[in-house]
Amino acid sequence: MPVMSRFVKLAGLALGIGAMAVPVCAQSAAAHVALGDAAHDQRKPVEARAHFLQAIAADPTHYEALWRAARVETDLAETAAPGVALDSLIAFARTHAEAAIQIRPNDAEGHFSLARAMGRKALSVGVMDRIRYSTIVRSEALEALTFDSTHAGALHVLGMWNAEIMRVSGLARGFARTFLGARVFALANWDDAQRLLEASVQRDPRRIVHRLDLAGIYADRGNSSKARALYEGIAMAPIAEINDDLYKRQAAERIRKL
Repeated sequence: MPVMSRFVKLAGLALGIGAMAVPVCAQSAAAHVALGDAAHDQRKPVEARAHFLQAIAADPTHYEALWRAARVETDLAETAAPGVALDSLIAFARTHAEAAIQIRPNDAEGHFSLARAMGRKALSVGVMDRIRYSTIVRSEALEALTFDSTHAGALHVLGMWNAEIMRVSGLARGFARTFLGARVFALANWDDAQRLLEASVQRDPRRIVHRLDLAGIYADRGNSSKARALYEGIAMAPIAEINDDLYKRQAAERIRKL
């Protein structure tokens, strides 16, 4: 789809969906982004999304609005039930992230947003489809790190790419290499998964999800003491992000299984 055609489509979609949550007004795209950021910080994802969509409606080429919309849509997808709502959120997140990349291809946030959205999609499909999506996840995470080598989110995504590929059976990985041409899966390993998640925690220790997924890797590798320490720390951590309640519940469930 040509760039301007995509922007026209985005503007129409954003205006229609944004109007359901927040009345359309004459505020600038920048003003709506600021309001969306405030709502995001207050853990109000639906309100944040409405403002980002209205910013896109006002200016379909607004990079900050596009990748922020993709971010909050992926946040919402984490707790959406399987089905139309989940598929729609991920489809919007992908569209917004791809549009952001077209606007500013040499910035990490657009690529990270696409990698994260596709990672969420991969978790909602079967093993073979998951493997197909994972090639996009890896490529976009690496692209994000090209422009910001210390991006905590991209380090996390790439670490989890390694972990999720290693969690797939060896038979499925072999099938993917042979019949899907996905030889890159031979590069996945637990050492890189752990190293990258440890780096993401070091870069942004405030984010619970980094510690949660690192603990999962420690548990998979048989290091129960390190996993338990992280899970116990999560129980005491302050809530700051939209899905931190979910992450705390997951940590509590996992520690009982150690």
